[in-house]
Amino acid sequence: MSNLLKLLGGQRQFGVLMHVSSLPGPGSSGCFGQAALEWIDLLADHQVKVWQVLPLAPTDNTGSPYSSPSGFALNPQFLDPDQLEPQSALDQSFSRWCLQQQFWLKDHCRFMVLRRRFEGAPWWQWPKAYAARHKAVIQQLDEQEAPLLQQEALQQWQLQQQWQALRAHSQKRGVQLLGDLPFYGAHDSADVWSKPGLFSLNPDGSLAQQSGVPPDYFSVTGQLWSTPVYRWSRHRLNGYRWWLQRLERQLELFDLLRLDHFRAFAGFWSVAGADSTAEAGEWLPSPGQAILKKLRRRCAGPLPLVAEDLGVITPDVDALRESFDLPGMKVLQFAFEADPTNAYLPQNFGTGSWVVYTGTHDNATARGWWQQQSDEVKQQLQNLLGHPVESPGWELLRLALGSTADLAVVPLQDLMSLDDQARFNTPGTASGNWKWRLDQPIANLRGHLEGLQQLGKLYGRGLSSG
Repeated sequence: MSNLLKLLGGQRQFGVLMHVSSLPGPGSSGCFGQAALEWIDLLADHQVKVWQVLPLAPTDNTGSPYSSPSGFALNPQFLDPDQLEPQSALDQSFSRWCLQQQFWLKDHCRFMVLRRRFEGAPWWQWPKAYAARHKAVIQQLDEQEAPLLQQEALQQWQLQQQWQALRAHSQKRGVQLLGDLPFYGAHDSADVWSKPGLFSLNPDGSLAQQSGVPPDYFSVTGQLWSTPVYRWSRHRLNGYRWWLQRLERQLELFDLLRLDHFRAFAGFWSVAGADSTAEAGEWLPSPGQAILKKLRRRCAGPLPLVAEDLGVITPDVDALRESFDLPGMKVLQFAFEADPTNAYLPQNFGTGSWVVYTGTHDNATARGWWQQQSDEVKQQLQNLLGHPVESPGWELLRLALGSTADLAVVPLQDLMSLDDQARFNTPGTASGNWKWRLDQPIANLRGHLEGLQQLGKLYGRGLSSG
């Protein structure tokens, strides 16, 4: 039995992907409030054992949670105002939590206060004393801005309280929360500003080496991500403490965790910081084996991780994933390319451990995908199904549920048969993303969840584990 199957209670299960920001409600974003509770209850009522979300971190100025000013903090937009209660600064639980989170909380609060002071400029453009964290100016900041710093900390504590209340409710109802961790952190972040020695930076804070992927079928110049790569020699000196803290922080928040860009745990593409394309980079080794070994020793059972291993994956990446019995990912939208050996076709999954998706947050909706396909691709899917396609999302869902994958996940948009107006993100574009939101009460989704539950039962999924 695979590690994931053990974590799922010994039964193949199914889940739904929807970010917290997409929950309905009166504010500008979904939050940790009543709609989230109703959503968890609706999932539980229909034997859906997993709710997958994107990173809960604050977003960048495009709305992306994958390029956050903090890899440890929670997004203030998710704070439910209806649950807020006046809290004294001397509240013992708040003070105790602040002490427990000292490794990231103080610097996050300082970073956010200084960011507002310097009108949103990136930290390497701040006055040198602040950019370089001179001890005197940081001490002065702590004294002069104590109320604002405490307000930032209190906000994070309230977010923590609200999310943990949701998590406790989900555990009570038998729904596991699946989170997401980007491999790289944003250049303009509290993490890089507070620990610059752990990242490949020049003395002035600019990028010495940056991340990306090399040229491939999708891009002749590769992809350049403008995030600093890690200075792994420095991490090794202290036993990868920062990385372990980062992983453990996320495992405080979630039952399961997807590791985005998992291939970089085996090797990463490093490009000179001044380059404008990713063409002239080089592959360098990563200490993923050492980090995951240390994490496994700290975990009481199987590693609750999912490896995002999409794209061109080399044997060393597969070997790393398999050595820790981590499930990989299969996306059915990638399966239909007139190649009978395509690894994303369900009949080619083999004996490994997998999480299968109709599509992810980075894909078109299933309906939008279908509308873009050639007649050949459409015929291939119809031949596999044995009947004409009437609802692409539900047809792909049938294939996912009927596969050997331990967990089948469907984006809510596919359950609702929505077109690409509901697409959540289009990689490589800078506007119009991360905005889709449910425009109806959670209770209105009951019919969709009933259909999912019935299909799950038909394929032996979603059954209680005891």
